[in-house]
Amino acid sequence: MNLLLRKTSLLVCLILSVFSLGAQNLSGKIIDAENESPLIGANIRIVGTTYITSTDLEGFFNFQGINLEGLTLEVTYIGYQTQLAKVKESGLLVIKMKPGSYLNEVVVTGTRGKPRTILTSPLPIDHINAAELQTSGQNSIDQMLSYKVPSFNSTPQPISDATAHFDPSELRNLGPSRTLVLVNGKRKNQSAQVYLNRTPGKGEVGTDLKAIPAAAIERIEVLRDGASVQYGSDAIAGVINIILKERFDQTQVNLESGITSAGDGFSYSADINHGLRIGKKGFLNLTGHLFHHDKTNRAGEPGGDGFFGFLYNVGAIPIEAAGGFEATPGTVATAEQILNGDTDWQRANPGLGMIIGLPEQDRYSLFTNFGLPYKSGKFYINAGYTFRYGKSFGAYRSPWWPGISGDPEVNPLAVAGQPYQGFQPTFESDIHDITFTIGNELNINGWDVDMSITGGSNEIQYLVGNSINTSLGADSPTEFDPGAYQFSNILGNIDVSRSISNDLSLFFGAEIRRENFEVRAGEEASYFGSGVQSFPGLQPSNALNESRTNAGVYAGMDYEVSPSFLIGGGARFENYSKIGDGEGRSNFSWKVNARQLLGDKKGALRASVNTGFRAPSLHQIYLSNIQTLFVGQNVGQEGTFNNVSDITRVALGVPQLDVETSFNMTAGITYKFSDHFSASLDFYHVAVQDRVLLSNQVATNALPEGNSVRSQLENEGVESFKFFTNAADTKTKGFDLVLFYDKIPIGQKNKLGFTLALNHNTTKVDDDLILPPVFAENNIDIFGREEIGRLETGRPNWKASFGSKLDLGSFSFHLNNTYFGEVTETNPISENLDQVYSAKILTDLRLSYGVNDKIRFNLSANNLFNIFPDEIIGSVEDLQLNFGGRFRYPWHVQQFGLLGAVYKVGASIQF
Repeated sequence: MNLLLRKTSLLVCLILSVFSLGAQNLSGKIIDAENESPLIGANIRIVGTTYITSTDLEGFFNFQGINLEGLTLEVTYIGYQTQLAKVKESGLLVIKMKPGSYLNEVVVTGTRGKPRTILTSPLPIDHINAAELQTSGQNSIDQMLSYKVPSFNSTPQPISDATAHFDPSELRNLGPSRTLVLVNGKRKNQSAQVYLNRTPGKGEVGTDLKAIPAAAIERIEVLRDGASVQYGSDAIAGVINIILKERFDQTQVNLESGITSAGDGFSYSADINHGLRIGKKGFLNLTGHLFHHDKTNRAGEPGGDGFFGFLYNVGAIPIEAAGGFEATPGTVATAEQILNGDTDWQRANPGLGMIIGLPEQDRYSLFTNFGLPYKSGKFYINAGYTFRYGKSFGAYRSPWWPGISGDPEVNPLAVAGQPYQGFQPTFESDIHDITFTIGNELNINGWDVDMSITGGSNEIQYLVGNSINTSLGADSPTEFDPGAYQFSNILGNIDVSRSISNDLSLFFGAEIRRENFEVRAGEEASYFGSGVQSFPGLQPSNALNESRTNAGVYAGMDYEVSPSFLIGGGARFENYSKIGDGEGRSNFSWKVNARQLLGDKKGALRASVNTGFRAPSLHQIYLSNIQTLFVGQNVGQEGTFNNVSDITRVALGVPQLDVETSFNMTAGITYKFSDHFSASLDFYHVAVQDRVLLSNQVATNALPEGNSVRSQLENEGVESFKFFTNAADTKTKGFDLVLFYDKIPIGQKNKLGFTLALNHNTTKVDDDLILPPVFAENNIDIFGREEIGRLETGRPNWKASFGSKLDLGSFSFHLNNTYFGEVTETNPISENLDQVYSAKILTDLRLSYGVNDKIRFNLSANNLFNIFPDEIIGSVEDLQLNFGGRFRYPWHVQQFGLLGAVYKVGASIQF
């Protein structure tokens, strides 16, 4: 072994020595041309190579082991003009950057042709670099974007089964399914989770943005326009393109820890990003990340049980169902005592045992980005793996919970000789997310060709702990494997483009994709009889392994009619091998866009018209399960039945799912008023037909007596059900306003900057839904006012972000205010029971101090003034809204979560 190590070390040294022949080092500093202050995070690229690095906390950069002959550097920085600098000799190179505009940033998203700047692009695109993401103070990409891009929403959801571990995220409030996520321009796989509970995004499938660490990201480009022609299915609302770092010869370590003002939710994180030079022109960038977050609790403290206590008191549930719960030792509690909290247990537990807040979470990630140029092209690989563990909580089974005995002979969580305490089930998840791409860019006779294979997988393994299956009595385990979901895909792409002349660019390509959705049944104890409390396991009848293939081809062009006027367009044909029942579907989409530069190329008018599509996901076609949820004014079993089952297709007459289609229009203006001030305003209108959504809860006993479905479900103890259907046509319209006023000199070396971003968005549902006969004949809603309200008012119609930054020598101050407009929780029965949660403003403050050019410390306060959503107003007409006072704050629909103020300290080290 020692001999092998010596030989390997010698071989490595020989290889490195070969690579270093003729190599030199280059150091430099990037400064502001007006006041000579250092620019932190400026990007420096060696022209003609993939070598790229960025400046440190004092504006310095370094390239090692390179050939300086004929070297040209390209330097870019938000708010400054792009600078080209020729290197003539070794030594410290000082490059002075002149103030420019945010609009000069180059973007690659939204076009298959040549890259353009934000100003010259015919499409509205947001550009957010790594430094901006970090200043948000948030812990994951979805939350960072939510506070940086007003048209993007992502909200943590407590007590929502697996949805508590995935924040539903979306652009323009069009649902998670209609926002496409790319990594380095390649499609990222969706998650395995479908949002089944009464939260925004119900019935939808999104992408797990928590699986990508911020430390691995160079920038994020957000295209706010439909892009089905360029990228295929799912890009109806827009595209989020995550660009990974290509830096080398640099290591950065970030450390951070924080806690909420309530003293819970302690968190810590650490990440390291390191870049290696491969050969003369290649790079290998590596990122490691870990994160831990303790649970938080924002439950109410009602004392009395206004839910079960009320139902017992009015006789809706016989008091005998409480199992002889004792108010005091030897005295059986009355319904009135439970209602009013007049028992020893309630006096000791005024919160009724509930834990409502962010789940406990551990997250570990490894990411790599590799590129190796050669004479006529570049070979590239990027890959990432994230493991995430989470533990959330179900509703606490209080000692008087109906149907659960406190007798130790039938309940293994009861202790003989001690008063029965009840129990709170845990809902735990192990989530594995993998993504990879391998490809080759080359030039063949003037044509730029990009060939790649991309794969990805998202797997969720559930665990229900601290719970029982009452059907098994004393033999019940207290920990259960209720099953797992997995979604994976693999796709091949070929993209070809060429600039025929300075005026005309052509592009075309093809994609073939294979998708697979797998459901694994849980252990028998999890689904036997009534099933485990909180989440009855997936049954063998729910298990499946389904796949499909789709193939698409596209073509398009951009034509500069004049130096100021651009027109472009494209078309795409896509075919899916299977939508359901073995039948396939095809779709044709098209797009036309134009841009007219204004003045001396200081502004532009832009517009786009396009059609789009989205095929129902495999999850939406095939998923089925049983959950413990509120059924009417009680708690019971609810079934979700898939679109190919005999229950939905035959007995209920629900049609086969079909492809969604969309028609998008966008028009706007952008203008650079000065080197410091720029603005853009874009209007949009998106009409979506046949949206695939989950129906509302249908009570089993609402079906007519003798109906086969009713009889079957009643025999199985299923009290309500829901199913996927092409439920609605929607029209979404609004506008985005962005004002960027940056790099304002204050004195010799200090600067001030402001950013305002505003989104107004409205969605209206066309309620002309054709009901299957069994529902129409019995006057049963399958997409009622609660579901419509969730689409129309479940997200803020107004959202804005106003940020400011002040650089004072070694100090930097970031202040950001985010305005979340009001939302409405729509009652399924009466508008008199709707609850409106008012608009709020959250303030984030971050102070940064650079000790030297290597070390910087940060202090931050998120939600500085400890703002929470409005509290729920409970009522006897809608007992489940606050669950008898257990929920203090809204848990289905709200704007920004229940965390409150968070204080953090961190450090950044570069070497």
